[in-house]
Amino acid sequence: MLGISNLWGIYGVISLAVARRSKEFGLRMALGLARLMATLLFGVQPTDPATFLSVSAILEIVALAASYIPAIRATKVDPMKALRCE
Repeated sequence: MLGISNLWGIYGVISLAVARRSKEFGLRMALGLARLMATLLFGVQPTDPATFLSVSAILEIVALAASYIPAIRATKVDPMKALRCE
């Protein structure tokens, strides 16, 4: 299970990435990225809420899995061995 500190870490990384790219996001919205992407989509509208929700859910599951595996490894470390190595 993810601890609250891990969630704050993920939030911090995402927040920093969004803050650094906010000008790019504004430019893409001003240029109408959805109209450009509409030519690449077949059978799906570019502003389809179901698509946005499903992609968001998939990305969330991948992020949780990517965080879960290292967290499990970290819980199996013996504290005394780790301190002796230092």
